[in-house]
Amino acid sequence: MACDLGGTSFRAALIDSDGNTRADTTIMCPPAIEWLGRSEIDADDWWKIFVAAGGILASKEPALFSAIVAVAICGVTRSQVFLDSNGRLLRPAITWKDTRAQGFVGGLSNELCGGHPEFPNLNAFHPLARLAWLGEHEGAMFRELSSVLEPKDYLNFRLTGRSASDAVSMARLISSAQVSGGVDLFSAIGASARLIPPILNPCDQVGVITTELPAPLDQLVGVPVFCCCNDTWTAVVGLGARRQGYAYNISGTTEVLGVMSSEAVEAEGLLTVDWLDLYQLGGPSLNGADTVTWLLGILGRDSTSAGSSLEALLGGRRHPEPLLFLPYLQGERVPYWDPTLRGSFVGLNRQHGPTDLAWAVLEGIAFLNRIVLEAAEAALGWTVSEIRFGGGAAASPAWRQIKADVCGRPIVVGASHQPGTLGAAMVAWTGLKHFQSLEEAQDKLVKIEARHEPEPSRRAIYQQMYDLFRRSELALAPISRDLVALSGQTGSLPGLHACPPSRSKGSSD
Repeated sequence: MACDLGGTSFRAALIDSDGNTRADTTIMCPPAIEWLGRSEIDADDWWKIFVAAGGILASKEPALFSAIVAVAICGVTRSQVFLDSNGRLLRPAITWKDTRAQGFVGGLSNELCGGHPEFPNLNAFHPLARLAWLGEHEGAMFRELSSVLEPKDYLNFRLTGRSASDAVSMARLISSAQVSGGVDLFSAIGASARLIPPILNPCDQVGVITTELPAPLDQLVGVPVFCCCNDTWTAVVGLGARRQGYAYNISGTTEVLGVMSSEAVEAEGLLTVDWLDLYQLGGPSLNGADTVTWLLGILGRDSTSAGSSLEALLGGRRHPEPLLFLPYLQGERVPYWDPTLRGSFVGLNRQHGPTDLAWAVLEGIAFLNRIVLEAAEAALGWTVSEIRFGGGAAASPAWRQIKADVCGRPIVVGASHQPGTLGAAMVAWTGLKHFQSLEEAQDKLVKIEARHEPEPSRRAIYQQMYDLFRRSELALAPISRDLVALSGQTGSLPGLHACPPSRSKGSSD
């Protein structure tokens, strides 16, 4: 049983040792509570979805469900679940979109922390910054805190009763715990590195499924549960891109792009993470299919069938005067780590219509992909041979070609439309010793569906648009920050009413 806890949906599948999906289901994720930088979810809602998904698979294929030999779950990262010493939830989970720690980051003592190698990485999305914010604003809860888990780790805990995580998902907290110059960042915020759970390899067994779980999980008592990893790492395995010299682009609710290298190299704004024998240089954005969903909503199009709605828009007549879109609707992570950036359409004229907006949105996200890709390649000193593209957006041939044309690299799509669940299954089968390594699993189970080469005739126009995109970013970033700063002073604006926290679908892939 392989599961992928994404930002928008939870996917579960029964996958055999040949990589065939024998049964699957998708359930929408619980809505986040969002308001002025807050983004939280009750982690028990993730558990309820997991149980429900198991029930659907058991009803579809009862014989296969009862024959499950392992469970592996990957999930969204940069989200934190908080447990006390008895394993009880202390508060709602903080999701990847929460930016309330932004102001607190600047308050951390540069004199105390400045020499620590992880200090420059602190930002509103950093788990240690969020812990510091909690210590300041929720002191009683903070004092009871015993363990910080990723969402997939919490599901593993509910299945096995054991808290554990992996070094990739916990990379930022592990780095924060390292002592440098006599200081570690945990001590600097009045916390203990004991909040980090035991660290396992993704293919290591966390434990076995315990008794007294709800049906149909009671059929799986004693089945091993493997640690697995975050959704990006796991989907990259499912795409066969966890290899030296490859780039990957996972496009779900949001996107992640990175380059795989055998050497650890730093680049400003990018994350260098040890991915176990390889290094990832790149990281997550706040843009992706959710940006398309936003566009469809404001255009009054059907966002429940986003793929067909998008293809219909792209099939319309495009105006010859290009339009640019800065896709920073929620701020941005890689490469800017700035929650105050905002989106813009640049160059609107009276003749532009929905089709032009659609093209601009897809191209804007691709321009951001190119920024990250080129920064990684420049730091490494070589270019990638191809970009493995996966996630929901990879189903769109038009979006595949846009990425190939803008980035100037071949875009390669795997035959599995759910690389996250395939990657989780590969972790489990490797953990069971059916494969000797993940490399062997990739070689045997990953198949290619399509390859899109860059179109030479579009190179010149996209280069000019890319240059204008970069100039627009520089010009509009200060205005974005000033507009965000005004949000606390707008009480007298006409039409403004006090609004309660909203529930918003979607969190990451």
